[in-house]
Amino acid sequence: MTANLIKQTDFDAIIIGGGACGLMCAAQAGFLGKRTLVLEKNDKVGAKILISGGGRCNYTNLYASAQQFISQNEHFCKSTLSQWTVDDTISFFETYGIEGKEKTLGQLFPVSDNAKDVVNVFTGLCNDLEQEIWCYAEVKSVEQVQAGFNVSIERNGRTETLFAPKVVIASGGLPVPKMGATDFGLRVARQFGLKINDTAPALVPLTITGKDQPWYEQLSGNSIFCRVWNEQISFEENILFTHWGLSGPAILQISSYWRPGEWIYIDLLPNQDIAELILKEREANGKKMLLAYLAGLYTRKFAEALSEYLPVEKNLASLSKADIENISDLIHHFSVKPAGDKGYDKAEVMRGGVSTDELSSKTLEVKNVPGMYYGGECVDVTGWLGGYNFQWAWASGFVIAQGL
Repeated sequence: MTANLIKQTDFDAIIIGGGACGLMCAAQAGFLGKRTLVLEKNDKVGAKILISGGGRCNYTNLYASAQQFISQNEHFCKSTLSQWTVDDTISFFETYGIEGKEKTLGQLFPVSDNAKDVVNVFTGLCNDLEQEIWCYAEVKSVEQVQAGFNVSIERNGRTETLFAPKVVIASGGLPVPKMGATDFGLRVARQFGLKINDTAPALVPLTITGKDQPWYEQLSGNSIFCRVWNEQISFEENILFTHWGLSGPAILQISSYWRPGEWIYIDLLPNQDIAELILKEREANGKKMLLAYLAGLYTRKFAEALSEYLPVEKNLASLSKADIENISDLIHHFSVKPAGDKGYDKAEVMRGGVSTDELSSKTLEVKNVPGMYYGGECVDVTGWLGGYNFQWAWASGFVIAQGL
């Protein structure tokens, strides 16, 4: 089949990927009078935007800074985040009709609670600014040629080769395959000899197997506010017990810092001292059973599950000093050694990716491949749960657009 070659003058850049980074890049390029083509393999753009935050889209976080991002170069994202700030994100969306409301820990959601509104901002802007979006367009290859790049695609049963002087890889990471996620960005990076830092699921539930699994399984559905930590960091949010292990915000957060074979630790009663609470309650009501007391702090089901480890059949008055020490150790230092994680199917984002050593921190252009840019999730910059990864995507899309 004869390939159709689009001339250089048709587009200033081809953007591969119609997610948060790609859409922002196209819109910002349009503001600068540049014409781009967004190639999206799915039937519509913004697939992960639409499912984020349970379909509500926590589109930024009020507290976003470089401290909430994981990368082998912890300073790399500072330039990008300073060029497009949280205030810029808020103002941008307000300009196009999206007012934000703050929820837990600085997460900002549209007042409408509808992620479609976020996607509609970009599809509307691309239409107004004459930025083209082609869906059902699967990119098969990227080839560097004189003065630019040939991008071969399959679309509507046809093979086409498109040319542009610049190309943006904003094709996302490996989560969630059923939403169309692929390793395309990583494959192109390897093709051009770029270093890739080890990738793994991040912001992902953790699994428990073997003899400990039934204990977690019986608690499926129970949610508890905790402090979860390891040797690197700690988070205070809810954990959720599941039939296969642990999930919930605190677990998703710590998962980005966890490696197979390592332990994590859980304080089941943060900011309080269970020993002091028991001694105080014992003075007032020594006949109260430990089970009844724990059921007042947690769900009855969780209190009963603790009977495997604690003397819940005793009343408070009969608890020995050793008993109270054991209770304190279990409640404030509950140790867990996960077997693994739930993989890319359940992960929010990918950790690792194209090494920041390969990119200009100011422009996100590939140092050794002039005219090629990398942004969004396929770069080794991974944010915490709660809107941080969107802030990186918007910011990287903005920064790339300035150089097109």
